[in-house]
Amino acid sequence: MIFRLDVTSGEPLFAQLAAQARLAMLRGGLRPGERLPAARELAEALDVNMHTVLHAYQELRDEGLVELRRGRGAVVAGRPPAELDAVQDAVAALVRAARSAHLSATTTTTLVQEAFQR
Repeated sequence: MIFRLDVTSGEPLFAQLAAQARLAMLRGGLRPGERLPAARELAEALDVNMHTVLHAYQELRDEGLVELRRGRGAVVAGRPPAELDAVQDAVAALVRAARSAHLSATTTTTLVQEAFQR
């Protein structure tokens, strides 16, 4: 799995990493029993602090998606909850509606971000 970070985004780096791992699990790119990259190696590859990666892994652990095992690293425990499927369907519907209204991706994203802030 390839992780990408957007340092210009307002979203914290650890949250970006956790979100990408969740999506990979949802789409089948990461399956139960698979190991995530070692925190130190991923931090070096992304040029971020190792604690950023550990924070992402701990968030995934707290959600029950990853097991952190001393000496073995982070292992995918299971698939994200079914509620994420519903969110993914809603996002697809939002994109269709935005395209029908001739809204740009930037405008649509801004609308979603504003909704989260309310």
